[in-house]
Amino acid sequence: MADFSLDAAVAEWRSSVAAQRAIAPADVDELEAHLRERIDALTGSGLADDEAFLIALKRLGAVDDLSQEYAREHTERLWKQLVGAPARPSGSSGLALALGFAFLAGILVKIPTLFDAPGAEQFFGGGPAAFSASISLVLACLAGYFAVVRRAPLLGVVAATVGFVAITTANLVYPFVAGGMTEMLAIVHAPIALWLLLGIVFAAGAWRNAATRMDFIRFTGEWAVYYALIALGGAVLVALTIALFSAIGVDAARFAQDWMIPCGAAGAVLVAAWLVEAKQAVIENIAPVLTRAFTPLFTALMVALIVVGLLQGGLGEVDRNLLILFDITLLIVLGLVLYAMSARDPLAPPSWFERLQLVLLATAVAVDLIVLVAMLTRIGEFGLTANKAASLGLNVILLVNLVVAIVLQTRFVVGRTPFATLERWQTAYLPVYLAWAVVVVLVFPPLFTYA
Repeated sequence: MADFSLDAAVAEWRSSVAAQRAIAPADVDELEAHLRERIDALTGSGLADDEAFLIALKRLGAVDDLSQEYAREHTERLWKQLVGAPARPSGSSGLALALGFAFLAGILVKIPTLFDAPGAEQFFGGGPAAFSASISLVLACLAGYFAVVRRAPLLGVVAATVGFVAITTANLVYPFVAGGMTEMLAIVHAPIALWLLLGIVFAAGAWRNAATRMDFIRFTGEWAVYYALIALGGAVLVALTIALFSAIGVDAARFAQDWMIPCGAAGAVLVAAWLVEAKQAVIENIAPVLTRAFTPLFTALMVALIVVGLLQGGLGEVDRNLLILFDITLLIVLGLVLYAMSARDPLAPPSWFERLQLVLLATAVAVDLIVLVAMLTRIGEFGLTANKAASLGLNVILLVNLVVAIVLQTRFVVGRTPFATLERWQTAYLPVYLAWAVVVVLVFPPLFTYA
């Protein structure tokens, strides 16, 4: 930002901290020294003054209670000053807004099923097109929620809306062959594309900023944790509802299947998003623990997979289902690495955890290469289909991402590259996944004659 003044921003922060009764002038000096030290390190790694100030302020909050309080209360305002976005509603008004959008999502999610043809193939309670449209409507509600609370600029909202409309319309009007590959691929890839488009609204005009893209990754990981917790609670509620009504002679299973589960799942998308924003202090303590617990476990899984495969004569010949499982595992590994990065202090020195991540990335590359070889072999034997083309493209994209990540992670571990470089690579690569998902949804069906 051209008119950003680092000294003025630090002075404003200092003034706010000094106004606290519980802090002495000497403590203010010490806090400012810590803040400037972190800013210098970040600018030295290539960040602009405004980015360095914002990140340093947030990271300082992680080690100091007073600064944490300051960061929580003022980061949004500071960010607003940097990017021109007004503050978002919080507290009861934010909850009411989230519940309003959750209620709307709960209603809209059922509308597409009303237009299902009689006898149509069912896909999670509706036809494939209805299922896809329902997801689009729910995510559109989430986009609307972000547009309001983050005061997203009109251009970003329009861009995301165009993407939502194009993807949803394609899934509704394309003349898919019933049970064909392209229809299933479109249904699977559409939510991925829509979620990444959602990031444009979330960023509120700062999508090009690496820190904002990392915030969206962090939001995605925390949202997934909250959504899983809500889903567990919802499963207990549904089971109790069916059991209690069954005890008095009423069959509530159909009601639970047709209404409780889809409407509840749709509303939970908004509630989980609000929880991420409102209860950050809670989840910030849980999520890093989860990443540190699951990273060693997934590393052990990947190593065991390769070792057992080699002992059994190699993984050169694998069937389609196993290839799909490999791809899912690779995506989970990538998500784990990304989320661990988003929860990490960028100024902390490399530790055993980063070395363990390096092993995890190396095993992921090995598995990806195995999948690619098997995929090319199958294409040579049986020809190119939509499924194979989608899988091949995804694995090539993953391979590039993982290989560069290994190089940068190695350089970071040996102290030759700042963590910010690795962070920028991962966040800059997100649009590649968005582009590929859009291609699979919009281009693949006509390319493979909707079969």
